[in-house]
Parts: sequence; C-alpha cells; structure tokens
Amino acid sequence: MQQQVLFTDLGLRSYKEVWDYQEALLLQNVQAKSSTNNSNGITKNSLLFVEHLPVYTLGKSGKKEHILISENDLQLQAIEYFHINRGGDITFHGPQQIVGYPILDLEKFKPDLGWYLRNLEEVIIKTIADYGLHGDRSKGETGVWLDPLLEGKARKICAMGIKCSRWITMHGFAFNVNTDLKYFDKIVPCGIKDKQVTSLAKELGYELDYEEVKKKVLQNFKEVFDVDILMQ
Repeated sequence: MQQQVLFTDLGLRSYKEVWDYQEALLLQNVQAKSSTNNSNGITKNSLLFVEHLPVYTLGKSGKKEHILISENDLQLQAIEYFHINRGGDITFHGPQQIVGYPILDLEKFKPDLGWYLRNLEEVIIKTIADYGLHGDRSKGETGVWLDPLLEGKARKICAMGIKCSRWITMHGFAFNVNTDLKYFDKIVPCGIKDKQVTSLAKELGYELDYEEVKKKVLQNFKEVFDVDILMQ
C-alpha cells in the first residue's frame, strides 16, 4: 500500500520560521507514536519545499571556523546564521535553491537511514538526468556530485543533512538550481576543502525555469519513494 505524503510549497521564507514548523511536525508525529489512548495516534508524512532568504546553517558536529566571514559582515550583508540540530557541517541556503524537508515516518517505509539518504540522492540524480547531467555519489560523503572521482573537478550540486527521532525525519536536501554560488566562497562548504559547489544553471550555461525544476523534483520524489502526493 502506497504511503500518502502531504506536500506544501512554502515559497520564500526565513530559515527560523520553517525550522520551527519542521520541529512542530516532528513533535506531533513523535507524540502520536507515544500515545496509547489517542484514537488519532497515527503519524502523518509531509514534504515541504521552500526557498530560504540567505542563511548559513552549521550542523551539530560542524566546525564554526568553516565560516570564513565575520559576524559583523554577516549582518552587513543580511545573511542569517544558525547552529542547528542536523548532521553535516556548514552550508548555504538562498533564493533559487530548492530546499526539501521530508518529515517522514521511516517505520512506514524502511527504518534505515542509509536507505533513506540514498533515496534522497536518487531523487536529485534522476532530476538532473532530466537535464542531461550525470549525477553521482561520493564515497563517505552525502549529497549529489558531478565527477566525484576526478581530482580537482568534483563538485556538489545538492547538499544533504538530516535529523531523525523515533524514525521521524526532518531537515533534508538543498538543490542548487539558479543559486548565487558566490555565497559559498564565504564558507568551507560541508567542511570539504578540496571540492567545488555547482548549480544546475552553471552546468547547463543558462537560467532554469525554477517552477519547472520543482515539479520534476516532486515527481521524482513520488517515484523514488513510491508515494501518493497530496497537494496542500
């Protein structure tokens, strides 16, 4: 039986309000699992898409020295910063980047974080294949890469970092579509010093129809996870 996933496109939002929203959805599901006398004590799967206002986020095990810009310059350039509770190191979110936050109960799918991350990667690999690009995985590093085995040419097009509580997921992926890559010059992306960051627009040499790319990501998520998407 296909799982149902409630999809919401939040548009352009600040980071903190969407982080709080994710936390609320996760908490609702954790409480539903913990409830023994609530007849509605069932979890609900959600998928959020959002574009964030410029922000750097540092994962729980990340190193702050990977931010190469001062707090004063962050303020002057209107870039927010948060140390958050996902895995991974430092990354950037901003306009024209598709950020996907699945809040899924993996016990309804497969309680295996490796399987979950590989599926998220597959969603993006299939999406960039729609545009003629060959995405790949890099051993020991999450996300989607181009030419990960070519020294000096490896570049990441989609970063990933998640949190999981009682098999309920939050956080997710950040897929660079028409993203301004100059923001990545101010950090050591994902804590990896010898590899580059790229975008769909940079690889193809033209600006993409952002809404079209979102539709492709959503369709590929539907197919990879074999779910029924309910639009909200």
